[in-house]
Amino acid sequence: MKALIVDDEARVRKAVRLLVDWDTHQIGEVLEAGNGNEAIELIRKEKPALVIMDMMMESGNGIELMSWVNEFAGNTKFIVVSGHNDFDFVRQTVRHGGIDYILKPIEPEMINNAVAKAVAAWRSEEEERSHRQRQSIRLNEIRPIYGEKLLSALIDDPINAEASLRRLWDDGVIPHTATVSRLILVQTDPGNNPLIKRFGGDSELLYYAIVNICNEFLHLQSKGIAFRYWGGPPEIAMILWDVREPVAELINRINEGIYMTLQFRMHFGISSVGALPGGLPAERTEAAEALLRRNLLRHEDYCHFSSSEPADTGSEPPVIFADVQEEWRMAVISGNPEVLSAAARHWTQELSRRGVVTPEMLNSWKADALLFRSRLVREALGGQADSALAELERADALNPAPLPSGYSFSLFAWRDWSFAVLQRLSQELTARAVKERNPMAEIVKYIEQNYPSDLSLQEVAGKFYVSREYISRKFKQEYGINFSDYIGSVRIEKAKLLLQNPNLKLSQISEMVGFHDVKYFSKVFKKQAGLSPKDYRAQITP
Repeated sequence: MKALIVDDEARVRKAVRLLVDWDTHQIGEVLEAGNGNEAIELIRKEKPALVIMDMMMESGNGIELMSWVNEFAGNTKFIVVSGHNDFDFVRQTVRHGGIDYILKPIEPEMINNAVAKAVAAWRSEEEERSHRQRQSIRLNEIRPIYGEKLLSALIDDPINAEASLRRLWDDGVIPHTATVSRLILVQTDPGNNPLIKRFGGDSELLYYAIVNICNEFLHLQSKGIAFRYWGGPPEIAMILWDVREPVAELINRINEGIYMTLQFRMHFGISSVGALPGGLPAERTEAAEALLRRNLLRHEDYCHFSSSEPADTGSEPPVIFADVQEEWRMAVISGNPEVLSAAARHWTQELSRRGVVTPEMLNSWKADALLFRSRLVREALGGQADSALAELERADALNPAPLPSGYSFSLFAWRDWSFAVLQRLSQELTARAVKERNPMAEIVKYIEQNYPSDLSLQEVAGKFYVSREYISRKFKQEYGINFSDYIGSVRIEKAKLLLQNPNLKLSQISEMVGFHDVKYFSKVFKKQAGLSPKDYRAQITP
């Protein structure tokens, strides 16, 4: 058995190690984490039976960690050790299933009693899980493949639905008395590697297990049937013909059964009640939309109805990609990792602040982000765009985006994906721009043509898709002066030519070469030419 100590103070972690009698509790390995984010990674990898954690930490606080453990590692027991005698912290601990809340300084007897209670609870639940798993994974003799296809035909083959229903009546799968139905979709996640690994990498075997668990509850009172839906992507569907019981209560019981066997809770998209079989196609659409529009920030909601309104976001409009497109473009052009990181972080903060994030929104955002990337590459590289996009798409395959409809959701994962997309795009544009052309020659030419304008380093960097740092470095290397001094020298050389015309006033020449203040123009001219504009004109004119 393993235990994990989570505290951002090393001395506290050491104290816990010394105070707990690990051998008595038969805990053979004790791990440590300095914050909540480290703890999540260790829990995923090591699966400790017990977590002893602090409530207040700089990175990943205790409440966030408790919420994550409760949803994704609920078989892990945890004890809170805190220096804050805060009733709300105690309430949150109880709400998330914590074993005990212990105040610092830690008393040896108190923490050992809490550890003993946590270990006993974990062992009891482990025995129950093993028993349920042995009962649940077995052959499903009452529902062969042809039955699944008949049930699927009720949904996606309206022309033959009545004939399929008669066969299902004859086989005793659906009772003759069933005239109404409610369709439920169980969300499956092909990206949930830890769960699929438990089934030897066989996702079909996993689906088979989920279907069996669902049917244990449905067949008991002949309320409906669960089956592998064959009409599209991998889906598990349930058709309920007994719609008298509140559906949320039934789903909660099924979900507890799934959790006891698999240590995961599933999300369910639930349709309204319709006629059987004619209403099933529309019911499936409703259930799928309910899953697509579920609020991913509400981790504890597992029943999703098509008619549910999204969480109240106040008067603020939803976040769309157009809100940050210009910020992303400037970040890519800058090439600065801090600017790229800030751009990636900004939109996730906005999503969280508004209180609603749905799989539908994330799918749309991802599509818009990749379209933005394609447009920027084509605008910047022209004929070289196809090869650059192919390279970026190969990188996408190696570093895929988080699944918008996955079991778990993390804004941090989407932030990291966005940063990676921006960084790869910036690197690809910079590398190809430098390789395919001589940007400095073009930049110098651009300055020669636009010197009267208020040219800035940021503007020129954006125009040529290189970073400000690149331009500054190159001007130093090739001309021995910085960017602004180079523009000044160009303006003064143009002014020298204009001074040969005796009909032009100094104020006119100043404006023509980009100086809006004639006194400042005279000062810069004298600094570079060694003479004032007036003296220079007197010297060169007869």
